[in-house]
Amino acid sequence: MTAIVFENDRSVMVMMDDPGSSSIPGANPEGPLPEDSATEEQSAEPGGLNHSQKEVLERCLHALAHAKNDSHTLAALLLITRVCPANQLDRATLHHIFEAVGLNLPARLLVTAVRGDASSGLPPEELLSLGTALLAAQSTDPDMAQHPQMLSTLPMLLGLVSVGPTWTPTTTTTTTSPQQRTPTSHADDHGEAGSQSLPTEPEARCDGDSRPATSASASDESGGEGTPPELTAVLDEATASDCYQVLEALSAVSGGPERLFSRGAVPALCRALQQKQTLSTKRGRPLLGLLLSRLGPQAWQKHPEHLRGTLEELCQEFSHTKDKEKKQPQRILELCSELPQFLPPPEGALESTELKRLVGELWTVLRPLVQSKLGTKQLGPVLALASCLLDLCGWDCVGPPRFCCLLVNRACVEVRMGLEEPPGTELSADLQHWLTACYRIMEAAMEQACSQGLDYSSTAQTQGSISGISLQQSRQVLGVLEEAVSAVIYYLQQVDPNCYGDPFVFATFRCLCAWLAEETSCLKEEVTSLLPFLIGYCRDHLQRGGDVKDLTACMADMSMSKGSREDRWTGEHALRYLLPALCHLTAEEGPRRVLLSLDTLSLMIGFLKSGWEELQKREGKAQRREPALETACSALLNIAVTEPDRVRKDSSFSELQKLLCDSLPVLLHKPRLLVLSANLCTLGLMMARTKTTPTDITDPGEKRFFNAALRFLLGALGPAQDALPGSVAFAWAESWDEVGELWRLSLQALSACLRARPGLTVLAREQSWLANVLAQLGNKGARADAPTLEALQEALCALAQTCPTCREEIREELGKGPATQLKEMSQLRQVLSR
Repeated sequence: MTAIVFENDRSVMVMMDDPGSSSIPGANPEGPLPEDSATEEQSAEPGGLNHSQKEVLERCLHALAHAKNDSHTLAALLLITRVCPANQLDRATLHHIFEAVGLNLPARLLVTAVRGDASSGLPPEELLSLGTALLAAQSTDPDMAQHPQMLSTLPMLLGLVSVGPTWTPTTTTTTTSPQQRTPTSHADDHGEAGSQSLPTEPEARCDGDSRPATSASASDESGGEGTPPELTAVLDEATASDCYQVLEALSAVSGGPERLFSRGAVPALCRALQQKQTLSTKRGRPLLGLLLSRLGPQAWQKHPEHLRGTLEELCQEFSHTKDKEKKQPQRILELCSELPQFLPPPEGALESTELKRLVGELWTVLRPLVQSKLGTKQLGPVLALASCLLDLCGWDCVGPPRFCCLLVNRACVEVRMGLEEPPGTELSADLQHWLTACYRIMEAAMEQACSQGLDYSSTAQTQGSISGISLQQSRQVLGVLEEAVSAVIYYLQQVDPNCYGDPFVFATFRCLCAWLAEETSCLKEEVTSLLPFLIGYCRDHLQRGGDVKDLTACMADMSMSKGSREDRWTGEHALRYLLPALCHLTAEEGPRRVLLSLDTLSLMIGFLKSGWEELQKREGKAQRREPALETACSALLNIAVTEPDRVRKDSSFSELQKLLCDSLPVLLHKPRLLVLSANLCTLGLMMARTKTTPTDITDPGEKRFFNAALRFLLGALGPAQDALPGSVAFAWAESWDEVGELWRLSLQALSACLRARPGLTVLAREQSWLANVLAQLGNKGARADAPTLEALQEALCALAQTCPTCREEIREELGKGPATQLKEMSQLRQVLSR
């Protein structure tokens, strides 16, 4: 056996012929190994050691702990491998051995190779081979894989797999032999030959540009001055395999992908693939795909050029494989499974012309596959890739309308075939993955079909519409979608409550919600009968909170909108997806009755309350719109309008009224939440109008709400805007299309409240609300549109009918100007003339 001894920074060779007779302290105090150790090894139980083996192991561990040099350490390791096969050692024993060996030895082997120390007496290939082999063995233990000393070797290992070993001739001799060449990395080689001298920064080797290999004659041409030239060698497969073993082991532990990413693993693996280094395709590409699946947005933001180059090569390989499809049919399907991991996140994808070109090339290969007669196992990966490309660039790059319809049809057929199985049939993991991809294709097509060709722009990520699709084709797509949704409903009817945490159930649930957000007239009876499941599913997830780990990753995989990849699963996501459907369903009497019987009211109010609490926690930070809270208000507004008796009697509405009294005054000072403010104001006034008994406003909370509502409604009036049809304040101009109707509805509700609550007229006068409205209507430069004038007229009529003082103020203003908007209000003039 050949061992390396490091003493006083000087490397010497030690030859050991018989490990059993070596003078390792404590290795064999009683003499040579027992002669029957080999025979007893045969009788050892599987997964365990016999008595003699245990004795030898204990002596070897003692020797490892008290080894005076690396020769003793290596000899003890050799004894362990001879007497105690790895398949007979349990995990705890292996960990004990790895701890006894430590990481200093493999670290010093790599450092010696890096420094180019010719006195080691071993070729650099052997130094690397031995060092990486030890690291690979130790990395099989999760604790050792994430040890700081193990992490310090990552930049060097990444450098080896990305550019290969680069040999630098030593400067201590004039003649260079293969045995005297040593590998060098672009790392800092200063320091002692311990683990501390290893490079720890990713830029040391992995993030810099790889330097081209030069020939040995370059040194002669330069006269032998300066730094000796580098000679690039090919990394042997065994050493490359050991390097990847360490990287893969770290990627499998918690936080491992992040550690690899921070040390430059992404550009290193991209470079390895580009330069076709040893095992780069077999081991490097899957590892890079794993990192991108966990840290895709971060990786694309930090290393866009490296990743775009890798994607370009994959696209070229995909296209070339298509040309050889008859000879390599399986390979093209394998690439369909690999490619999604290397696609960039949807955010900003449409801004890249180069990326759209690559996506277009991929669609060129996919179209014949979608059109061909493939079974589910072959078609599944094709549809999975198609769904990712659709998420990335929408319908623009897919192809002609006829092909788009075919793609949706094939996805719907696969969904029907997969879900319309007898109850109790288990779906394989691959089938679930492919069906989830089909859901994504269906979701992208739903609004397209339901809106009969309008642009698909409801999500944060803009989805291009199917250019040139006809009304007939749109209706055909709607028909196949309806058949697939019927299968989805059938599947969800069979789901056991114990499976509510299953990611595939969530994917199926979300697909149905996407359909219901656009279309509730079809399959009305089936949807109504499924409402108990839908509400129960949402309530179950709200009760669990964020305690469903698999669903966070599932949401990222199914992401079709900006920001959702970074969202943490909170348990509210299920209800968030269902809210648009509830907004439609609460407007219909039959489904609304079922929803109220399921206590959906308290569910939505609880969601609104928790959402408001989250908004308060973000106080001082930049506010953003809250579409889910706005939609919840719309659903509650439907109930408040259609169920006035329930508003008066149900205690849930009292709780909601209290929430509105607290929230609306605060939201007045948050212009970015204007749409939410409009929803809350309208909802509160619609609830207040149901009180038929005239009463004064004595409750402080109620008084605070009405004061806020009056200020909010007055805030919409302002100088005329050229781009707007009426007199709208500048702050409201951008959102007027959304809040205009709510504002007019709020004025109608306010009119009813003024007639029912005499005390409200006092508030209107105290806040000079009436005076400001009259002044705005008398402004010749402001011209409100007809619906706005009608809503204001109704409120002024209510004030004139309930308050004599207000009546006189209006009459006085009416007699001032010759031609004001106030004089155009015929109904108001009739009220004043009585």
